[in-house]
Amino acid sequence: MNAERNLVLIGMPGAGKSTLGVLLAKTLSRPFLDTDIALQTREHRPLQAILRERGIEVFKQLEEKAILDLACTGTVIATGGSVVYSARAMQHLRRNGLLLFLEISLPLLLQRVRDLETRGIVRAPDQKFEDLYQERAPLYRRHADIRIDCDHKGHEEVLREILCGLPPGFRPGHI
Repeated sequence: MNAERNLVLIGMPGAGKSTLGVLLAKTLSRPFLDTDIALQTREHRPLQAILRERGIEVFKQLEEKAILDLACTGTVIATGGSVVYSARAMQHLRRNGLLLFLEISLPLLLQRVRDLETRGIVRAPDQKFEDLYQERAPLYRRHADIRIDCDHKGHEEVLREILCGLPPGFRPGHI
């Protein structure tokens, strides 16, 4: 049964969702899907171009539609950081998935995320990254089935924590 459920990574930009998603998919021999890449592919342009040309509200609608159109099973899914703004998208992801919040402190995120103007981050033009963090953190916590502390840890250590934190049936036999 758990082999059919998706493992969905949520969290702030810079938390490592895409990188850890690939590692997790490889370790568990599951397909991998990055919803940011899926959205870019659908729209034939980078996330930042979508935001610039279409605006935040249209971007959120496009992101929600991309999530609602997902029909995969047994997949590791790395979501865009703004997916938590859509209750419908989160319900859809939860319907057949286990939601893993990659939690990382603001100071570490500020070290990692230096390309705010080009990265395609959904935020108001005058909104500071710190304010975005304060806005989103409670949403990630509310939706998470499992919270993974990623502070001051390398990818392999976080991957091991994810694997150890998965319910039985999700974990490979060598953990």
